[in-house]
Amino acid sequence: MNPFTKFQKWYESECITTDTLIPSACCLSTTGTDGYPNARFVSLKELKDEQFIITGPMDSRKGNELRNKPRAALTFWWPATGRQVRVQGDVRQIDIFEADRYFSERSRESQIVSWASKQGKPLKNNDSLKEQFNHYSNLHANKQVPRPENWGGWEILPIRIEFLEFDANRYHNRVLYVKSIDGWHPQNLQP
Repeated sequence: MNPFTKFQKWYESECITTDTLIPSACCLSTTGTDGYPNARFVSLKELKDEQFIITGPMDSRKGNELRNKPRAALTFWWPATGRQVRVQGDVRQIDIFEADRYFSERSRESQIVSWASKQGKPLKNNDSLKEQFNHYSNLHANKQVPRPENWGGWEILPIRIEFLEFDANRYHNRVLYVKSIDGWHPQNLQP
């Protein structure tokens, strides 16, 4: 089975089974600008053309890290179905038309926060952030909120995808798909 078809089936199964609010949540791991690994949870926006799409501010810590070292890993943990998926791959920025589309799909509040917040920068106090939110909320009142220039997204082009299905007796089922010139090659791994 193609690893992307398998991912889609596993994801759909988790969505049907889970009580979790965000089954699209995944851990994005990057190489920090200081050389240390860095990880944070993000939301998978879409699996499109065999690429995993995530979004956010391009000038955030993750944006700077992805620009400096365009390689990343995504880890999905789905407790309802007892499955984990690990993705490793190369990263490239999505085009502005795609960024516009993903931004338009966000809630209005999330769009305003994208204008008000300088993600990851020091916060003087909550009142100043609320003032910025109110400023941009009033500025864009009764009209569509445009995408900030610093907001975009990335596509992760996998070179490896590992599927792990947990078993109560610790005899986990692990399959690693590795991409080569002639396609994807699955290999069973020991638990």
